[in-house]
Amino acid sequence: MNAARRWVRDAVAALEREAARSADTHLLHVALPTHPGIDVYFKDESSHPSGSLKHRLARSLFLYALCNGRLQAGQRVVDASSGSTAISEAWFARLLGLEFTAVMPACTAPGKIRVVERLGGRCDLVDDPADVYARARAHSDDGACHLDQFGLAERATDWRGNNNIAESLLSQLAREHHPVPTWIVCGAGTGGTSATIGRYLRYRGLDTRLCVAEPTGRAFAIGWASRGSDARATRPTVIEGIGRPHAEPGFLYDVVDRVVEIDDARSIRAMRHLEELLGQRYGGSSGTNFAACLQLADEMRAAGTRGSVVSLLCDRGERYAQTLYSPACLRAHGLDIADDVAETV
Repeated sequence: MNAARRWVRDAVAALEREAARSADTHLLHVALPTHPGIDVYFKDESSHPSGSLKHRLARSLFLYALCNGRLQAGQRVVDASSGSTAISEAWFARLLGLEFTAVMPACTAPGKIRVVERLGGRCDLVDDPADVYARARAHSDDGACHLDQFGLAERATDWRGNNNIAESLLSQLAREHHPVPTWIVCGAGTGGTSATIGRYLRYRGLDTRLCVAEPTGRAFAIGWASRGSDARATRPTVIEGIGRPHAEPGFLYDVVDRVVEIDDARSIRAMRHLEELLGQRYGGSSGTNFAACLQLADEMRAAGTRGSVVSLLCDRGERYAQTLYSPACLRAHGLDIADDVAETV
């Protein structure tokens, strides 16, 4: 075996050791006294070592690049990311001793940029968010390995099992009152999570339906309605990580049963309500997920249906201290969120 193949073998082994050392993320139960017979659960993906749902994706992207011969010893690594994926990729790049560059919109939360830099990564900030793809490709043309989360997320993850997020959360539900959930709710950034969950539900032959929680007027909702690969958002959003401006290659609309659009103000109120319920701050996409869960739970209650609704806590709120948790920043975006969050739903 030559030196190049030995390095790839050792890098894959390092990633497998990291996965074996990582305990599964917690499944949290949220009691809703107003919804008897309906259990709501959150899988807390913020407890991963790199702090978000994207830890699973980043590991898969590195493995995919290594096993396809695209990533070699000493090669620079690049990806386009609004933050959480970049943080996780920087974490894994440091593990493998590789230089990493995150191409980010300049409007990315400063807290996320600082974390990437603390992990040894470099942030290449672009003024127009639409330019991140071209800038990442430019780095690739200059010799960097482009991890390409938006192009490869849905194929880099093993959707049939291997402790993917769907297999993990269904295993954790096995002893609960409603072990086969009525709904699983997630957002759509790359489309990788919704693709993995939707495929796995069909692979297992389960009746569980998949709902994508989407900021109002963003690309997945537009594309899902028309099944259009050229869908474009019709409204802006302040929610990072989900709500893409245009359809991504990993958007598999046909494995999704429903899309619920949540406006930004409602997402932020739900985000704050999560802090009251769980004693921990989470990001805006977690609030979007929660708001969609509550809407589905309301519909189940009205129909007299019992069951469970499961969703994801995507990342910690500390990353958004200067944005979504800043009243001044919210007002600057025309979002004057009332201090009273008791009427989130």
